[in-house]
Parts: sequence; C-alpha cells; structure tokens
Amino acid sequence: MSEKEAAKKPKPKRVNIELPKELKAVYANVAFISHTPAEMIVDFAQVLPRIPKGTVVSRIIMSPMHAKLLHAALAQNIANYERQFGEIRLPQQMSIADSFFRYPSSDSDDDDEPEKE
Repeated sequence: MSEKEAAKKPKPKRVNIELPKELKAVYANVAFISHTPAEMIVDFAQVLPRIPKGTVVSRIIMSPMHAKLLHAALAQNIANYERQFGEIRLPQQMSIADSFFRYPSSDSDDDDEPEKE
C-alpha cells in the first residue's frame, strides 16, 4: 500500500468499553448453538457432575458476521494460549460436539429436545 493510499484509509476510532461494577462473571462448561438467517444464538450453561439437570447461565445473540469475527478471535487467542502454555488436549472418546455441546441426556427417550421448566 502506498503512502497516499495509507493516508486515505480512515484510522480506526477508539471505543471505550466499561465493565459495570455489578457485572457478575459466570462459569459455563456447555454451549448450545443455534441460528436464524439473521442471528447466531449461543446459550452457555453449567452441568455439574452427578446432577442430571443443567442451567443456562447466559444467552448471547449476535449477527453472523460478529459470530465469525468471534470465531477468528477465539482461534487467535487459543493459538496464543497454546504457544504460552502448551497444547490443549481434548478427550478422544467422543467428538467435541458430543462431549461439550449437546443437551444432557434425560430419562425420557421420546425426543432429543431439552426439558423446559
């Protein structure tokens, strides 16, 4: 890129993001991902050992474009993490989706839908 082209390119504006004091961090070890033509929806949940019921702790809705940007940012951060701390090992007995991103099995074999309260 020439100096003239670089001069024409608008500089990114700085955006200040505030973390509210009352913001609570939540732990999630399960994610359910769905989409519509206009949105990507990620429900984060906690499933604890020996408890057959999980709880959704947060729902994030974003545009497909922002979801793809998040995907790229996560990939870069995982690569950085692995350079610093070593490879993150995944369980081999199940696929990633089966291990971490599925609804917990219920007593009912009627359908694969999660139980609603």
